[in-house]
Amino acid sequence: MTRFIHDQFAKQYLKELLTPLGNVETSRDIAGEVRQIDVFFAPKAEPEVEPTALGILGQIAAKPAVLEPFRSPVQTGEIRSCLGKLFDVHAEYERVATRDNSRIAEADLPQLWILSPTVSDTMLAGFGAIPEPENWVNGVYFLSPSLKAAIIAIHQLPRTPETLWLRVLGKGNVQKQAIAELRELPSDNFFRLSALELLYNLRTILEVRQDIDREDRELIMELSPLYLQRLEDATQRGIQQGIQEGIQEGIQRSQRLMVESMLQVKFGEIDEELSQIIEPLIKLETLDRTRLIRQLDRTELLARFLPDNQTES
Repeated sequence: MTRFIHDQFAKQYLKELLTPLGNVETSRDIAGEVRQIDVFFAPKAEPEVEPTALGILGQIAAKPAVLEPFRSPVQTGEIRSCLGKLFDVHAEYERVATRDNSRIAEADLPQLWILSPTVSDTMLAGFGAIPEPENWVNGVYFLSPSLKAAIIAIHQLPRTPETLWLRVLGKGNVQKQAIAELRELPSDNFFRLSALELLYNLRTILEVRQDIDREDRELIMELSPLYLQRLEDATQRGIQQGIQEGIQEGIQRSQRLMVESMLQVKFGEIDEELSQIIEPLIKLETLDRTRLIRQLDRTELLARFLPDNQTES
């Protein structure tokens, strides 16, 4: 299944967007039972960019937040699990305050944001989740105030620039439309290129897999033109800045990240032997390297690029 791949993309995507606004941790361990929260965010006193540049996501980032993105519609048990992790985080805050002989203000406790492609009316009613139309757009539902939690039904968000960055994490036509809008943003948009690079890497990783479903195959087709778009953006930016070396360095960095991601998805941890074939793979054309990683097993890959290296596989 490709759920892990989409989960990793969502965490990397949110981290990339939110880092200019504050400190971001992904897969953060919490006390008690061994489990993790997907994304933990703490705003900076002086962010690098105006939070309004991220629309609704920037509105979320105005305060400490726990973000839990879901690729498939969130289920009742998963919402309970998210709430349990949130309460563990709150308890951690309380312990620190007690140790420091101080009190933690209610407003300083992180808010939970569950991001789901769709959410049924029955599930929203079961958790007492209601909209707040005065301050938030359609599709954002808040649980009882003391719970400090909200559910965002991505497919219900209006198709506006303010919701774009959240709609990228949707599914099907909602995600496709968001990707199309992302590509049409001005080339000098602060977040555009980073988001496009992450989406291109997602496409490459999915292409290596043999177990993708129809929806992922359609996503691969939707993302295919992004590589050329990305190179054009990098070239244009480099011309404007007069730094051609920076263009090449950025391209090589993205290619290395792409190759490492594909090897990790197929083989798990990259050991010393696999690390030796990263550079040779980078030198290949994109389609050639993708085909080799997809078709060859570990022994065949090592033999192709390290013929003099005797391995025991």
